[in-house]
Amino acid sequence: MSPRQGLDRGALLSAAAQLADSDGFHSLTLAALAQRLDVRSPSLYNHINGLPGLRQELALMSAQQLRRALTEASAGRSGDEAIQEVAAGYIGFVRKHPGLYEAFFHAPDRQEQQLVVESTAALDLLLRLLKPYTLSEAETLHAVRGLRSLCHGFASMGEKGGFGMNFDPDESLQLSVAAFLNGLRHLHS
Repeated sequence: MSPRQGLDRGALLSAAAQLADSDGFHSLTLAALAQRLDVRSPSLYNHINGLPGLRQELALMSAQQLRRALTEASAGRSGDEAIQEVAAGYIGFVRKHPGLYEAFFHAPDRQEQQLVVESTAALDLLLRLLKPYTLSEAETLHAVRGLRSLCHGFASMGEKGGFGMNFDPDESLQLSVAAFLNGLRHLHS
């Protein structure tokens, strides 16, 4: 195998993300990536710090792309509409990038500065979108956890074929988020 001309960090990460999406995150190995890129495995070390470095880079890529998807979904929206669109954007991201999404949860260093910055930016977005619900600071943080859990669980079940009934999963998501939001409005009643 001769090294492919023009291999750079961006091309390597893009190929790794595609491989994770098509074959599953746990199928991503340096050998599989090298084969896909038509290079020898040692050549990858010119661009990444082994498999842990690759996983860290993919976790960051995942956090960045998910934050962008949520930001785009909520742009120009507020209240229920914004939260519904964020949930749909979240699920859409996972459907399109299941392996890359999974990479976020396997970052070797969850406290790495860039990853923390991206995660904080996504949290800040959700905190801002939940302001109209007049929750206390603690309730808002609980609501963010609840919304993330709802979206993650929904996405995970969908990816694993858990929605076998003949009902539109997008409609199920919309109803689930509406029930969640209704619950937020009635916290103090």
